[in-house]
Amino acid sequence: MSVSTSAVNPVLRVAPAAPAEAAAYFRASLVFHADASDVAAALAADGDPGFVLLDSRSTESWDQGHIPGAVHLPTALVPAQAELLLDRSVPVVTYCWGPGCNGATRAALALAELGFQVKEMLGGFEYWAREGFAYETWEGGTRRAADPLTAPVDTADCGC
Repeated sequence: MSVSTSAVNPVLRVAPAAPAEAAAYFRASLVFHADASDVAAALAADGDPGFVLLDSRSTESWDQGHIPGAVHLPTALVPAQAELLLDRSVPVVTYCWGPGCNGATRAALALAELGFQVKEMLGGFEYWAREGFAYETWEGGTRRAADPLTAPVDTADCGC
């Protein structure tokens, strides 16, 4: 498909990348990111998921709600405590509050600089809860109904 250079459409004002460039970009994105649904599926499967899930938020945030089985390590403490809590041979998936927070990105950077293999969970705790996955609070386990704007209501498979 050819795009006219005179197009005023804001989407096509800058032409899409060539297919090979686009494939390389999107492949690279998947190297660095996982989403809440894929993390939930991996954690729900029998056996070891092959990664450690790391919540990089504050203790108050952790107490308000966190993903079962996650390791709690606030971003600011990663440089000093990561080696004490994590096995360098096991990949780490970081998360924070949600799309408006870059704490998981900063934690992932700190871990990578320490030599850990790391990915960031897109959507963070917000999308974990919005998609209806179980979480723990200081009072115990809980779950919300899936938000129909983020997850299918009648099936666990979004088809993505």
